[in-house]
Amino acid sequence: MPHRSRLSILLLDLPPEHLAAGSAFWAGATGRPATPEPEDADWASLGSFADGWHVEIQRTGEGTPPRWHVDVETDDIPAEVARLEALGATRYRDMGPGRFWQMKDPAGLVFCVVGVQTGEEFERHAVTWP
Repeated sequence: MPHRSRLSILLLDLPPEHLAAGSAFWAGATGRPATPEPEDADWASLGSFADGWHVEIQRTGEGTPPRWHVDVETDDIPAEVARLEALGATRYRDMGPGRFWQMKDPAGLVFCVVGVQTGEEFERHAVTWP
């Protein structure tokens, strides 16, 4: 059965010791405020950019390295994980049944496969896979 997916969110993963400086820098670099998520103090958003790409800031655990990672959003997580594995990705962490998967690309870069989060942008920009 076909499913759809797209690269949707670029996340800046910042441990507590880098959160303030990293958030301020990227807000200044993009000209957008880092708007905190009202229900989750670990998240802030720099908003939507070209083709509905979202840039988000995520506070990670202490001692984790600062990094960027992308989210692949999909309407079928198991099918998208299997498709990406066939291309050479590996499963890294199951973040809970039905929630999302952390994976690594063939070079070892972390990315996540998540459910649809961007609504209209997903509908407009997702690719359909057989």
